Amino acid sequence: MSEIKLNYHKTHFLTSSPNLKSLPEDSGVEIAFAGRSNAGKSTALNALTNQKNLARTSKTPGRTQLINLFEVEPQCKLVDLPGYGYAAVPEQMKLQWQQALGEYLQKRECLAGIVILMDIRHPLKDLDQQMIEWAVASKLPVLLLLTKADKLSQSERSKQVKMVREAILPFQGDIQVEAFSALKRTGIDRLAVKLDAWFAPVFA
Repeated sequence: MSEIKLNYHKTHFLTSSPNLKSLPEDSGVEIAFAGRSNAGKSTALNALTNQKNLARTSKTPGRTQLINLFEVEPQCKLVDLPGYGYAAVPEQMKLQWQQALGEYLQKRECLAGIVILMDIRHPLKDLDQQMIEWAVASKLPVLLLLTKADKLSQSERSKQVKMVREAILPFQGDIQVEAFSALKRTGIDRLAVKLDAWFAPVFA
C-alpha cells in the first residue's frame, strides 16, 4: 500500500476537451470517473474534493459533454468523462460522446485506473457492464462506487454491495466495490485511499 496521502481539497479545474486530440500531454497519472448520466459523478467529485462547484452538477443529467480534467498535484489528474446512456440528447451527439469515451479509454497511456459510479438502487446496467468489460480488457483496475447509498437502509445497502461483488466475479478483473454517499460522506475515505494508491507511481 502506498504511503502517499494526497490533499484532494487542493484539486482545481484544468481544462475541458471534446476529444482525445485536444487533451493535454499524455503524461503523469490520470484517473477517470465514468458512469451513467444520473449516477452522481459530479457530486462524487465535489464530495471528494470538498468543493461545492468543482464539477458542475446539473438538474439535467447529461450535462458533461466534454472530457473535463482536474489537477490534484502536478502529474496527478482526475478526469470527468461524459456521462453515458442518457436519452435526451440527439443520436449524433450520443455517438460522438461514445467515440470520445472509447478513444480516451483505449488510447490514453497515462490512464491508471477508472472509477465507475452506479446508482446503488440500479447497478450494473448494460452500459455499466460494457464499461467494466472495457476496463478489464484494457487491464485497468476499477473501483465501482455504488452512489446514493443514503437512499437505502443499512441492510439493503449491504445486500446490494454483496450482490454486485458476486455479479462482477465473472469479469475476472481488478475490481473493488464500495457503497458511497456524498450526502452522508460514506465511502469518501476509501475512494481517497484507492486514488492515493493509483497516483503513487508519480512519487516513486
